Amino acid sequence: MKRTAIYPGSFDPLTNGHLDVIQRAAKLFDRVIVAVAENESKHPLFTLAERVALVNQAVTQLPNVRTDSFNCLLVEYVAKRRAQTIVRGLRAVSDFEFEFQLALMNRKLDENIETIFMMPKDTYTFLSSRIVKEIARLGGDVRPFVPAHVQIALKNKLKPVKLPAR
Repeated sequence: MKRTAIYPGSFDPLTNGHLDVIQRAAKLFDRVIVAVAENESKHPLFTLAERVALVNQAVTQLPNVRTDSFNCLLVEYVAKRRAQTIVRGLRAVSDFEFEFQLALMNRKLDENIETIFMMPKDTYTFLSSRIVKEIARLGGDVRPFVPAHVQIALKNKLKPVKLPAR
């Protein structure tokens, strides 16, 4: 039986921190599915199809990683994909409480599914999709924080905000 893990998220957009977790999970599991959540309540910048395409392009060099999307309960999706594990990234202690609650709820919904937490490299602990979008909106350089194709997609999607001269 293949050890399959699901790495869920909105990935709006994918960051180098996400990619770091994906690459390390790919070393631990036979198969990793990066599952892009539809979750329109978050009002994503990129459409679901765009987010799936951006993630897919970033993981093409990882033969045991594939990209998918879902719009149901995570535990239902995990069971449908015959996975055993949910991978979640933790950047800081502040993430832990929320992620811990989710893991416990998922265990309550399906006790056969385990959640493991992975921390990205310390150089990415400050990084979030929200911060990347804000930097891009204000015309900042996001190249150190996202893969090159994501940086181009952000530039094409956003017009930098011009501050009025004083």
